[in-house]
Amino acid sequence: MTANKLKTVSIDVLIDKHIGERGTERREAFENELKIDLLGQAIKQARQERNLTQEQLGEIVGVQKAQISKIENSVKNARFETILKVFDALGAKVSFNVELNNEKLAY
Repeated sequence: MTANKLKTVSIDVLIDKHIGERGTERREAFENELKIDLLGQAIKQARQERNLTQEQLGEIVGVQKAQISKIENSVKNARFETILKVFDALGAKVSFNVELNNEKLAY
């Protein structure tokens, strides 16, 4: 009887195999969706660290609780202006890096 041997592989290898290699359309879509999800999680974490409910944060920003919930769960359909207002209300500093042809355009 032979023992099953498990092979350890990195997450990058798994993503390359199952999603696609960097530069492919499917991989880029995956990476962009992951960034969007991380943004929503950052908002949720900052809100919770400040002991605010979604309703309280919504009142500060001027939107309904449902909008805060949508932003935390998927910022895809949220207005960029609203996202910036949420971060501002949470006292979070937001910075952006925009690169085009490996040159920074904005900070």
